[in-house]
Amino acid sequence: MSAFKSEFLHTLHSRGFIHQISDETGLDELLSENTTTCYIGFDATAGSLHVGNLVSIMLLYWFQQTGHKPIALMGGGTTMVGDPSGKDESRKLLTVDDIARNKEGIKKVFNQFLEFGDGANDAIMVDNADWLLELNYVEFLRNVGRHLSVNQMLARDSVKLRLEREQHLSFLEFNYMCLQAYDFSELARRYDCRLQMGGSDQWGNIVSGVDLGRRMGTPDLFALTTPLLTTSSGAKMGKTADGAVWLSEDFLPVYDYWQYWRNTEDADVGRFMKLFTTLPLEEIARYEALEGVEKNEAKKVLATEATSMVHGRDAAEQAAETARRTFEEGQAADTLPTVNVAQSELDEGIGLLSLIVKSGLASSNGEARRHVKGGAIKINDQQVTDERMSVASDVMNDDGAIKLSMGKKKHFLIKPE
Repeated sequence: MSAFKSEFLHTLHSRGFIHQISDETGLDELLSENTTTCYIGFDATAGSLHVGNLVSIMLLYWFQQTGHKPIALMGGGTTMVGDPSGKDESRKLLTVDDIARNKEGIKKVFNQFLEFGDGANDAIMVDNADWLLELNYVEFLRNVGRHLSVNQMLARDSVKLRLEREQHLSFLEFNYMCLQAYDFSELARRYDCRLQMGGSDQWGNIVSGVDLGRRMGTPDLFALTTPLLTTSSGAKMGKTADGAVWLSEDFLPVYDYWQYWRNTEDADVGRFMKLFTTLPLEEIARYEALEGVEKNEAKKVLATEATSMVHGRDAAEQAAETARRTFEEGQAADTLPTVNVAQSELDEGIGLLSLIVKSGLASSNGEARRHVKGGAIKINDQQVTDERMSVASDVMNDDGAIKLSMGKKKHFLIKPE
């Protein structure tokens, strides 16, 4: 179905967000006639969300922008169990304090995307710990468990694959889908929430919630999922050789986040503009039509627009200017990531390999040595080939810093402390 009546589904369809909908006609009618409430759950497994979560966040953004009420559900309760989806082994169990710290970090991200408040379509943030941690187990089994089908659970890919591979699946994890299904019913009861959205790997869990709601007497509930996102070369979104691409500046500098989008493959530029920016589709079409070196300008626009969604317009433009000065003028901009080294170490001279490791460009002296031998390392834009050299204060530039680079894309300022 492509001719959606509701602005929300029309927007999602035109920008490439939709993978599956449990009842397209019913959901389209509901969204066309009423201000509707939806939710997406986010487990607090780390102190920040990452690019892999960004499609879901954008779903909530567009839901609010088209006049509806989004709920960002913190998984304070479900995080204590662990979602087996997409995992070959059990998640590490986090302490209550770990989960609390992670939730605080995650909450900061949403303030960039959603307007929170008490209005009809203002977003709210709730925590499933509020009801899951108060459950009486036997009462839950009698009132909820009798409606959940073990046959259906065993058919879910997250369970079936683990069993086929004879990999351990704990009873704790097996209960995760029961709790997620119950979340949907509870949110329907508390907030008249009618729609749950998420990634395609969550389809089984979400439709379990739809079915449970029907059996427990809620109004009709709906499910919507987004496609699994990979780059054109098949790489998983949000992962690099250095790890996850975090949305929090505490985990990843804004400049590095901007660079992640600047390095997008040519074939992905238009698709990512539709998903991760709010640029009009007509403008995106013009960028998609660019070829050759002109495509680089489109990538810079993507990087700045995607970064502004997460970190704000000023920070995004500053990152873009830093990149311009670094790559086009060969200057060391003050906004490059900084590594502080004791003044005494710089006065005496710190070994090049140690400096490379200290900056995070390598995890060991051996790896750092390979980078030097491969010609990847530069000091103040000059290639260095002597792995035994020392880097000292006498090579500081006029700004009182030393520029350390690996390849064309990774740069740090070494400053005394």
